[in-house]
Amino acid sequence: MNPVPAADTQDTPGTPDTFAGLYGRPAEGEWAAPGRVNLIGEHTDYNLGYVLPIAIPQTVRAQAARRDDGLLRLWSAQGRGPVTELRLADLAPGAVPGWSAYPAGVVWALREAGHRIGGADIRLDSDVPGGAGLSSSAALECVVATAYDDLYGLGLSGTELALLAQRAENAFVGVPCGIMDQMASMCCRPGAALFLDSRDVTMRQVPVDLAAAGLALLVLDTRVKHDLGDGAYAALRAGCERAAALLGLPALRSLDPAGLAGALSELPPELGPLVRHVVTENARVEAAVAHLDAGDPAAIGPILTAGHASLRDDYRVSCPETDLAVEAAVAAGAHGARMTGGGFGGSVIALVDAAGAEHVAAAVTAAFRAAGYREPRTLTAVPADGARRLA
Repeated sequence: MNPVPAADTQDTPGTPDTFAGLYGRPAEGEWAAPGRVNLIGEHTDYNLGYVLPIAIPQTVRAQAARRDDGLLRLWSAQGRGPVTELRLADLAPGAVPGWSAYPAGVVWALREAGHRIGGADIRLDSDVPGGAGLSSSAALECVVATAYDDLYGLGLSGTELALLAQRAENAFVGVPCGIMDQMASMCCRPGAALFLDSRDVTMRQVPVDLAAAGLALLVLDTRVKHDLGDGAYAALRAGCERAAALLGLPALRSLDPAGLAGALSELPPELGPLVRHVVTENARVEAAVAHLDAGDPAAIGPILTAGHASLRDDYRVSCPETDLAVEAAVAAGAHGARMTGGGFGGSVIALVDAAGAEHVAAAVTAAFRAAGYREPRTLTAVPADGARRLA
């Protein structure tokens, strides 16, 4: 198959402020898929472990209509550039540059899986902060997967769509992510965290009523942009897979915590910290779920802080800005705080008393000013709904 040349573009045919103005015809529907905040369980999904994300109210939205000429046309309100036009027959991994690779990869994955689909005109808009560790890329993939599922009557489940979206990111875009982000965007529900076992992709909705407990979950975007496609993420995953192979395990999830000390003694020094993080992080997810099931969400605070220490010291994916945000939030009275997302920048979450949320946010902002960093952006995360049709 010939690779797609650098994405073909054409002049925007009209005003892009509406779908009809952009494409000259009405949309057949509108869909949304959310970003996510991971409460706990970082870098465990590609090790077939446990994760505990929530969806956030911020979404990527898609208006779309089918095409029967084998073309996929894409436009993003964030880019405000020309319409990107791609030929379905020419889609191939690694051949579509930039943000267009994510929606194009989903269409490619659907076709590779044997689904009978055609092209589409798609207009995209988003209020999920990009590069903030809140999974804007997975939200983009999942909204396109959801729209295609509806437009072409595929009847796929949320799990099936999430797995196809993950395949798009792994095989088409080239980021070796686990399944958490796509499952969170597809399958999270309001008022709950998604307790996901990445080994068999089984899940349970765990109630999270922070307001009833007088709590709030702050998201502190450090504005340090992360890029999981730069090789660091892939290197971490490769290290974990090498460690599992040396231990004779299918994945690090299979390592019994009781055998951790013995396993560490068998591994090269550079791999031991990765293994220690994964094993202890899985235990932290289970402990957090137990507290939430018991109706005691404040008790997960120290678990968050311990998780950050592990990401900082063992996995080494934090940075000075995320470390400072955690330290300042805890010092200002947060029950706990940690980096969320793949790392190398992005956001920190802080579990706080609702009455003290502004104080904690102000304390982190003051600490950033004193350090000469850009001021963080702050939002409050409320467990929201997964991918869905809006109209």
